[in-house]
Amino acid sequence: MHQSSGRGSRGLWTLFAASSLACIGLFFVPAFIIRPFRYQSPRALSLALMLHQRAPLGTLVAAFICLLLALALWRVSPRWQRIVLAAAMVLVAFSAVMARIDYFLWMYHPVDSPQFEAETQSKLDSAEMIMAVRFGNDTRAYPIREMAYHHIVNDMVGTVPVAVTY
Repeated sequence: MHQSSGRGSRGLWTLFAASSLACIGLFFVPAFIIRPFRYQSPRALSLALMLHQRAPLGTLVAAFICLLLALALWRVSPRWQRIVLAAAMVLVAFSAVMARIDYFLWMYHPVDSPQFEAETQSKLDSAEMIMAVRFGNDTRAYPIREMAYHHIVNDMVGTVPVAVTY
């Protein structure tokens, strides 16, 4: 039976937990913030995009630290702690791999025939962000909340075909 009650192993466990949370957070926080059909404040969106941009390197460093710490803790840990280490490492590895894949594209589905409401009938909150396109007398407004899900809208504004992206 192994003992893991020393000060050193507590410190290793703390570092392991912090590195694991950093790695997992770099993947899950942007995915949580940028969810379809939900209001996204400019500040939260900036945070999500900044984390998403830094996630490939950040998760690689955090996963490497986790691996080293897990190897050190494995030898001095009882079975139940080894199970915790293994489960955490699976999540860490998953996060490190997924941070290198543009998983947002899986959520986005282009809209080829958008439908619009008159401004007076719109149920948009006054604080909700929109993207607008105008050619001549024809104007379209695309709510960011919808664009965050669909990512691309193929539309005609006046007689001009446009691909609106977000």
